[in-house]
Formats: sequence, structure tokens, C-alpha cells
Amino acid sequence: MANKADIDKGLKIRKKLSGKRFSKQATALAELAPDLEDMLNEVVFGRVWTRPGLELRMRSAITIASLMAMQRLPQLKAHIANGLNAGLTKKEIVEILTHVAFYAGVPTAVNAFQLAKEVFQENEE
Repeated sequence: MANKADIDKGLKIRKKLSGKRFSKQATALAELAPDLEDMLNEVVFGRVWTRPGLELRMRSAITIASLMAMQRLPQLKAHIANGLNAGLTKKEIVEILTHVAFYAGVPTAVNAFQLAKEVFQENEE
């Protein structure tokens, strides 16, 4: 059974992270698997991202590093943009990607830097 309070907290965090990119239009996930979308909002964003102990910037940095290492490129691009909304600077994001390059590999870093460049350019528009 879904916890409405956690879903609301999750949506609030997602709106903060997504900024102007947040949309109430149904995503493929929300359209095809609305229960999974609710679980994502409730658990990942409503419980995990709101836990005490790490500030939002740190959680964002960890997420960027993890997605880069796993080469989850569409999600990485979104979370690089989210990182800016969480208070990370472009310079800090570049440092995160540079650091992870030595653990996840140069081809992984090349992909991540291409995405970062796209996000940085989109934010300037």
C-alpha cells in the first residue's frame, strides 16, 4: 500500500531536482507502469533522497558517479542537470566525472563528458 506522505515528499524532491524540466505529462513509465512510478516517487525519492545524513548535493554527486560508472546514459544526463539544481557547480560535476574516469574507464568518461557538455549548453539557453 502506497504511503501518500512519502509520495508527496518524493514528488517535491523530484520537482526541486528537475526544475523547469519537471512535467506532469505522463512518462512512458507512468503510462505503462503507474505502480512502479508511484514506488519510485515513494521509495527512491520520498524515502531515500530525503533521509537524514547526506545533503541533497552529496546524494546528487553519488548518483551522478553511480550512473556514469554503470553507463546509464539517459538517466546520467538527467541527473547531471539535477545536480545543478541540487547546488553542484559545473566545476564540481567535471571533477566528479574526472574522478570516476579512473575507476570506470576512459570511454565511460568520454560519454559522460559529452552529456555534461549538452546539459551545460542547454542550461545556458
